[in-house]
Formats: sequence, structure tokens, C-alpha cells
Amino acid sequence: MAEKCDDSKCFMHGDVKVRGERLFGKVVSAKSKKTVVVERSAVKFFPKYAKWARGRSRIAAHNPSCLSAKVGDMVHLAECRKLSKTKAWTVVEIDSSEGASI
Repeated sequence: MAEKCDDSKCFMHGDVKVRGERLFGKVVSAKSKKTVVVERSAVKFFPKYAKWARGRSRIAAHNPSCLSAKVGDMVHLAECRKLSKTKAWTVVEIDSSEGASI
């Protein structure tokens, strides 16, 4: 984690500032270069129908080379400026890996 990187979009070593919301989720895909897909699950109750509904949200986030999150890692995300067409979040911390459930 202490590795220095030359990524200009890194929030620690580059010129990107984090602001706004912070989220927590599980990395489900790390196939793209410097990008991970983080999934968040939610369960919501609808009183009108007296039923529970499950949902999920998949967020594309920048994966700095100094952190390099892998599939199965639980990560903290922070909101930042738009980095590409789909990315407006960046991984700021890896909490744990393999075996943790959402």
C-alpha cells in the first residue's frame, strides 16, 4: 500500500481531489485497466405490498496502481470528478479480502 505510483488520476499521488460521498462495497470485476467494478447490495421494505425487495448497484471506480484492489476485496470508495465516461469514483482504501460478505 505504501508503493508510490505515477498515476495522474491517483487521489494520493496525482491531481485528483476526493469530495462528497463515501461508499463501501465488494469488488466483483477487475478486468479493465485501472478500473474495478464495485457492487453494493440493498434490501428495501415496501409497506404497501408488505414485501422485501433486493437490489444491487454496480459502480465503476478508478483503481490506483498503488492500491491495486482485486476481485473479492472489500473497498471504500470516494466520490471525485469525472475521470472517464463511466468513472466518477475512486478506491481510497482496501478493507479486507476474500470471504467477507456485503
